[in-house]
Amino acid sequence: MASIMSDTSAVLATLKSAKSKGQISPAALTNATRWLESDGLPDAVIASLQDLVAKGAWAEIEDRFYKGIAFGTGGMRGRTVGRVSAANELDAEGKPVRAAVGSACLNDINILRAGLGLWRQVSTQNSKPRLVIAHDVRHFSQHFAELLASAWTKFGGEAFLFSGPRSTPQLSFTLRHLQAQAGVVITASHNPAHDNGFKCYLSDGAQVTPPADVEIVTRVGKITVADVAPFLSIDLSQVQAVPASAEDAYLSRLAGIVVDQEVLSRHTPKVVYTNLHGTGDVMVIPALRRIGLDPELVDEQREHDGRFPTVPSPNPESPAAFVLAIQLATKVGADLVLATDPDADRVGAACPLPGGGYRLLTGNEVAALLTEFRISALKDAGILPAAGSPSAVVVKSLVTTPLVQKICARHGVKCLETLVGFKWIGRKLEKWSQKLSAAAGADAPNLPLIRRVPLALRHSTFFVFGAEESYGYLADDAVRDKDANATVVMLCEFAAVLRSRGRTLLDALDALHLSHGAHYEDLLNISFEGAEGAAAIKRIVASWRTSPPKEIDGSKVLHVTDYNHDEVIDAEGERVPPEEFILAELADGRRLAVRASGTEPKVKFYTFTSAKVDDADQLSTAREKARQSALSLRTWLETDAKKRAKVK
Repeated sequence: MASIMSDTSAVLATLKSAKSKGQISPAALTNATRWLESDGLPDAVIASLQDLVAKGAWAEIEDRFYKGIAFGTGGMRGRTVGRVSAANELDAEGKPVRAAVGSACLNDINILRAGLGLWRQVSTQNSKPRLVIAHDVRHFSQHFAELLASAWTKFGGEAFLFSGPRSTPQLSFTLRHLQAQAGVVITASHNPAHDNGFKCYLSDGAQVTPPADVEIVTRVGKITVADVAPFLSIDLSQVQAVPASAEDAYLSRLAGIVVDQEVLSRHTPKVVYTNLHGTGDVMVIPALRRIGLDPELVDEQREHDGRFPTVPSPNPESPAAFVLAIQLATKVGADLVLATDPDADRVGAACPLPGGGYRLLTGNEVAALLTEFRISALKDAGILPAAGSPSAVVVKSLVTTPLVQKICARHGVKCLETLVGFKWIGRKLEKWSQKLSAAAGADAPNLPLIRRVPLALRHSTFFVFGAEESYGYLADDAVRDKDANATVVMLCEFAAVLRSRGRTLLDALDALHLSHGAHYEDLLNISFEGAEGAAAIKRIVASWRTSPPKEIDGSKVLHVTDYNHDEVIDAEGERVPPEEFILAELADGRRLAVRASGTEPKVKFYTFTSAKVDDADQLSTAREKARQSALSLRTWLETDAKKRAKVK
């Protein structure tokens, strides 16, 4: 014990010296001191800090301790593997064996602090709250899930744990199916391999929104290392397994997404699928086989592996993630290529070009295509009225293509916009579900589609489809987060319908652009790392609020909406919650949005352009015009952001 105290004192003394020399910030020193002076701090944590100090890894220490990790639009994410690792955080082969120490990192202590904060939130209304926990394939995901499950039972609650890696949407479905008070999935979605995260859900199956998220953050902020130290050992003896019946129920719900099984069976498309080493294969493959489709699989990417060794990033937005899948698709002549991210909430798609090769569809293009398909399919089946209905609603985020709104208007369906983050769509779904239950009975939201829709249209709101430009989609309110498993099923049915007509997804996209104009959307991500990066992001966003530009890329700024201060009313007459989000409209019809990412160290600029199309011969020219207009905005915004990021 004396040796440990001596080690701690020596580390503290060196950190104080580093702070006096400007090598670390006062905040980093304060946070590191709180850890080191805490009762119950594991010896391994002290050893890690001792090693980093001995290495003089001041930038690393700063990045690990400059702040406490907090909830964003996707819950809580951070590094679980440092840029510089302590000796005891890696094995002899350089593989991570301990999560990175630090108040800003995902590690045992912060997982338990988040878990205890969640416990204190939900246990105020239930003395033995039930928690369902899922995890992906990342470094320490299973360990964190087991640690949390163990702790929850020690707190006095019930904990249910899946038998292996499972997707985020399955967690959302299962916690509602098991009538749990909360759910957590350990994942960092499509982030780089060094990250991990803690996605937090309440009984409605959606990620937490205000005021609960703020309340949980406040509770977590009061929890010390000493508070969670007694729960650092894992005991799974009281943890329950998610029953097979719950897994079967989700699989059945996925198969139930299909509107016209006959067309799918008669015109089955040839599909290549890759799970990019993540959880998608657990449900995508059995779901597709249940509806009569046997996908071609990318065997090199089938194995669950948190290193994601065959891709630079496990992100279905990235062309590099599709290289192996497209090679296989070319070999077998696939009609559709699909890839899901590590926690299977996002999906990317590629389809064949007329002259050979494959083209990746953007998230906005898929959002528009699936909006058109889902509405049309429901109308063709007689489930939705041919003229549409103001009680049928498509929900999209503010940064998703305006083409979705135009499609909805043509079909007589309401389009409602939400803030970025599927939790806001989930919040709307819960409101509509409760209204339906109150009017038509508690079982009404769980009725088959053909029976549920007339009741929803009469008594509440029928949710047709939800979309975010960041490759997230949903067509079933039994899940309250984006669902790549279900989206794969939808895209396969759409491909079958088009195949029955001798058409492709690209043909369908051409038809949309001919009807509504050639739309083009661009996303500029400007990334920052560490403490200084976080400060730069704040400067950029704050300066847009206090000093918005009057002219952008040669066009006058007509209006700037600051969602953090302006009162914005949505299509249902409800106020959009305040958030750090700025939308600018230009005199030439272009639009752009500015926001700091809630899950990654980035500031994001979204741009929206379009060009009129008179006939098919002009389609290519119009698309290029819209693209060049967006790229011109990108150049202007990038230059402007660099100026705003600088310290004045």
